[in-house]
Amino acid sequence: MRLFLDTANIDQIREVAKMGIISGVTTNPTLMAKEEGVTYRDRVVEICDVVDGPVSAECTARDLDGLLTEAREIAAWHDNVVVKIPVDETGLEATAVLSKEGIKINMTLVFSANQALLAATAGATLVSIFVGRLDDAGQEGMEVVRESVEIFDQYHLPAQILAASLRHPRHVIEAAQLGAQIATIPYGLLKAMVKHPLTDVGIEKFLADSKAYEKESAKTPS
Repeated sequence: MRLFLDTANIDQIREVAKMGIISGVTTNPTLMAKEEGVTYRDRVVEICDVVDGPVSAECTARDLDGLLTEAREIAAWHDNVVVKIPVDETGLEATAVLSKEGIKINMTLVFSANQALLAATAGATLVSIFVGRLDDAGQEGMEVVRESVEIFDQYHLPAQILAASLRHPRHVIEAAQLGAQIATIPYGLLKAMVKHPLTDVGIEKFLADSKAYEKESAKTPS
């Protein structure tokens, strides 16, 4: 499984990239709205310079002609850019056109296996299933991931399933166990994945024992 970071904050991306654990980044207008003093294009290009992998940038146009124009413009920002398009009739039509032009599409806001199947059939490269939002609505988000993985595997569909809207570390494990190829993770969740209280206790014990050993060694005549 590959891990993506779900943020538009360049400082967070630089910090996590140094750990060698992320293969891409996902952004959206909501995340970008938190950033000040930078255009969406400039921030996406900046991210591409830090992370050598897929960087998803979202389209906001809702008519077909506008969506095609915007998607082509975004795709031209950098070779690593993947264009995010919401799944609906217009989005599917645009994906069918753009994928034939070699433009990579991350079909987003997917909430059912039916939508995932349609996205893959239309030519999407990535299919983003929003697990946490489904859970919030009283549904089983991971069940949609499971169904979609089973369908994609059964028919050898080339699209990859991206588990999105993940809320806690267990979500990441479940997505990996079910066979999702990618999980995109908020910064706070990734930091929580790194931490474990027993690790902290172990480090403190090693440090304490090391100091005690050094102290005793200093007392021993050479």
